[in-house]
Amino acid sequence: MTARHESDPAADPEAFWETRYQSNRGDDGRVWSGRVNEAVAREVATLTPGSALELGCGEGGDALWLAAHGWKVTAVDISATALAVGAAEAVRAGFADRIEWLQADLSTWQASSPFDLVTSAFLHSPVELPREDVLRRAAAAVAPGGRLLVVGHGAMPPGSALDHHQHDGPPLPTPDEVLSSLDLNEDWVTETSALVDRSATWRDGSTVTLVDAVLRVRRGTPMPGDGDRPRYPH
Repeated sequence: MTARHESDPAADPEAFWETRYQSNRGDDGRVWSGRVNEAVAREVATLTPGSALELGCGEGGDALWLAAHGWKVTAVDISATALAVGAAEAVRAGFADRIEWLQADLSTWQASSPFDLVTSAFLHSPVELPREDVLRRAAAAVAPGGRLLVVGHGAMPPGSALDHHQHDGPPLPTPDEVLSSLDLNEDWVTETSALVDRSATWRDGSTVTLVDAVLRVRRGTPMPGDGDRPRYPH
């Protein structure tokens, strides 16, 4: 899913995202690049692969990267069109047996089994989405020793719909504010809580600096063989 700041409670989420993914495709048939989100790759690179749940997977860039790096992935999104793009790429890349694509509305969906890694990257939406409730359920789906990784916008992407409507809604939450909203108990350990700058090429070809809000927390005992937490440039 894409950015949320100003919500339209009257809009139907499934219809909104189907229209979004059907009408904004590039020449390659995608809305997005198909590449993994930089923060996800950095945060997951040293972890021991296991089972992973991705919430709001869109066209599957992160899910495909996780599968390529040894994870068994359940990828969930509300848009059947977006999921079809990801599933086709998984077949092409030889990862079809490593990713389960699941259409569901995250407003009400709950995982039925625990996962070693639960990820949510840029789970924001211009239509109504109870993000805090979704992320609390995400935390509940993390197995003992597993991780929850939440990546969001730390600042409005320049020129985007988010930027245009920034004054109409609350500020985007910091990683510490996301952590507080999860209401986790003392079993959890914070491994990353950071605002991270990254360079990106914008639609007009210019280079812009974007800010990611990155939170990674571990539930209880660490997974055997996991490496160090990622280091961020200062």
